[in-house]
Amino acid sequence: MNASEIIELTTKEIIERIENEQNFLIRLKMNHAVSPLDNPVKLKESRRVVARLKTILHQREINEKSNS
Repeated sequence: MNASEIIELTTKEIIERIENEQNFLIRLKMNHAVSPLDNPVKLKESRRVVARLKTILHQREINEKSNS
């Protein structure tokens, strides 16, 4: 998921995506601990998606505070 795709989402959708991606990341980590993943790069990608989502959400919060 690119930053341009995330920007188009509403704040509520971003929060839902963060929760979903964090749950997905937890499951990936647990599966990787039990048996190695075929593609461990998925862990890295999932972490980065969560970080992008949180960054965009934080930017929106800052913009809302400055506009008030």
